[in-house]
Amino acid sequence: MHSIKHVLEEFKTFAMRGNVVDMAVGIILGGAFGKIVSSIVSDLIMPPIGLLIGGVNFTDLKLVLKHAVTNATGEVVTPEVSINYGNFIQVTVDFIIIAFAIFVLVKGINALARKKEKEEQTDPAAPVVPENIRLLTDIRDLLKEQAEDSSKKNAPSK
Repeated sequence: MHSIKHVLEEFKTFAMRGNVVDMAVGIILGGAFGKIVSSIVSDLIMPPIGLLIGGVNFTDLKLVLKHAVTNATGEVVTPEVSINYGNFIQVTVDFIIIAFAIFVLVKGINALARKKEKEEQTDPAAPVVPENIRLLTDIRDLLKEQAEDSSKKNAPSK
């Protein structure tokens, strides 16, 4: 059975790994990014669209299944039951914008990675040797090795 100190040490090692910390930062930034996109959609994109289709606020769109019941003083006795499809439209637009932004980001990262890989493959300091010259060089080196081996075998021993 592991001691508590040992378990805490293992947890500390796990939690402080670069990948876990990077993931935590990514999750926090992703949440903040989601709030920004939600604000862009609800505050900047949807109002003009709602205006174009007759001044409708999408979050107010709903299908009422049962109206609220109020008493004589105006207090709600039984709340309204409704399907809030406007909110669904709002969240769907948020998702599409976030997904597109992530797509563009990943596409950019992949392009940078390909560019870096291409630069590493074509090192400008190293001369590009044609295949036929490389093969001739290899043949020359093999013939030179064979000549050296045969001269050592034929050399008189002392």
